[in-house]
Amino acid sequence: MIIAMGLPGAGKTTVLKSLNTDYEIHNFGNLMFEIEKENFGIKDRDEMRKIPIEKQKQVQKMVYEKLSGMGDRVILDTHCSVSTPKGFFPGVPFEYLKLLKVDALVLITADVEEVKKRRAEDPGRKRDDDDIGLHDQMNKGYLAAYSAFTGAPAVVIVNRQGQLEKAVEKFQKILG
Repeated sequence: MIIAMGLPGAGKTTVLKSLNTDYEIHNFGNLMFEIEKENFGIKDRDEMRKIPIEKQKQVQKMVYEKLSGMGDRVILDTHCSVSTPKGFFPGVPFEYLKLLKVDALVLITADVEEVKKRRAEDPGRKRDDDDIGLHDQMNKGYLAAYSAFTGAPAVVIVNRQGQLEKAVEKFQKILG
């Protein structure tokens, strides 16, 4: 499994959709949303990070258990960390990370101003106006920790505006 992570607005999902691969791509947020919608009455994905952390952990466990049975040729589209009202929360907690066979950890990032612009141009989402630079720094710290824990290599891909093909090419090399 390859775990692809990034800030909301960094272009992670766009990069993944542009890959030429036979890997199955699963979006962690979509998997969580379906469970939270059914169990907690969440109406949209942007409400998810606002439910109590203990409930988020329960849902994460359910999703990771499902992912653990999916095989090796999976790319997981998720967040390295989640900015919540109580602070940053690991997107891939160690207790669930140990359930997975991880071949690579990829952080897709972008310049802070580019992320702000992308978020502003995405009317379909209600994102908080958090400190994007701090969130990006936290993600890099979490990435290093995940890599040390799993032994899988950590790769940082910068998805610059107008250079999607370069980001896709770098990710494509990870797939072999």
